[in-house]
Amino acid sequence: MKYYLIAGEASGDMHASNLMKELKKLDSKAEFRCWGGDKMQAAGGKIIRHYRELAFMGFTEVLMNIRTIFSNLAFCKTDIAEWKPDAVIFVDYPGFNLRIAPFVKSIGIKTIWYISPQVWAWKSSRVKKLKASVDKMLVILPFEKEFYRKWNYEVEYVGHPLLDSLSAPLSIGERAGVRLIALLPGSRKQEISVMLPEMIRVAEKFPDYRFVIAGAPSVDESFYREFIHGKNVEIVFGETYSLLEKASAALVTSGTATLETALHDVPEIVCYKGSGISFQIAKLLVDVKYISLVNLIMDKEVVKELIQDEMNVFNIEKELRDLLVNRQRIEAMKKEYSLLREKLGAGGASARAAKSIYDFT
Repeated sequence: MKYYLIAGEASGDMHASNLMKELKKLDSKAEFRCWGGDKMQAAGGKIIRHYRELAFMGFTEVLMNIRTIFSNLAFCKTDIAEWKPDAVIFVDYPGFNLRIAPFVKSIGIKTIWYISPQVWAWKSSRVKKLKASVDKMLVILPFEKEFYRKWNYEVEYVGHPLLDSLSAPLSIGERAGVRLIALLPGSRKQEISVMLPEMIRVAEKFPDYRFVIAGAPSVDESFYREFIHGKNVEIVFGETYSLLEKASAALVTSGTATLETALHDVPEIVCYKGSGISFQIAKLLVDVKYISLVNLIMDKEVVKELIQDEMNVFNIEKELRDLLVNRQRIEAMKKEYSLLREKLGAGGASARAAKSIYDFT
């Protein structure tokens, strides 16, 4: 089989690569042509566009790069039509993929979406477009199946692929003597440039702790160095999970990283700030109580969220100091993390998704 995969960021690259490995087990002759990253390439995919070229975040930046986006859309459609895959697999990345899926459907190629767009958070009307253009939808969050059922759209829940990547977490007690705080400021330059300076200023308030940045694979080390300016903050690349296994706590930008941190049993504070214009537009469109996956899945505030104006040095320092010494708060968070794991179910999501795709194609 010939599979064309489109992923637009680091997490999609990771999940798509694991899916490709599982597809190879079922079909040793499988061919992959991809928009993605290094992990997809290592899994045997031919990379047509790297996600580093595609990472436009926020309404204002999208507008600034609109010509590039339209050029990529046109090229992608032509490339798919010429390669003639048996199926196109869309891996999250809705801003781009929602524009490609109808075209793929129109030329008679099977369309599969792995990792649903967050239509439950905003623009739920897009479900109609998904139903019309996506032959098979594979979801990874437990509440998504019920959400789509309300729209008379039957989707398949395969579980969260993060569980396949994680080893058994260390307990908080085993980390007690490490005194290390992990900083996960995001994977795009735009969000890092906003989040990281605040996190570094907080680090100066805790001289007895090591603060270590988990560097994103798509961002050069020199970019981080511009913000560190000789401060007592370290940086590592390709070691995020090892870092979380040692961390006493973490400051995390919203996204998949909030879930990764929770699944490593690390107490966390979620920090997010966007541009003023983007935030005001988002407030009008987004229809969710929380921004972190941990709180969304649990439908309660398990981890503290500091958003926009609330994300400042004073608030982060206050929350972090409490999180480091308040044993009752830590134990309560650990119990919720355990329930979170139960909600997500067993591992094997990548294999289940691959089997479903292979049988469908």
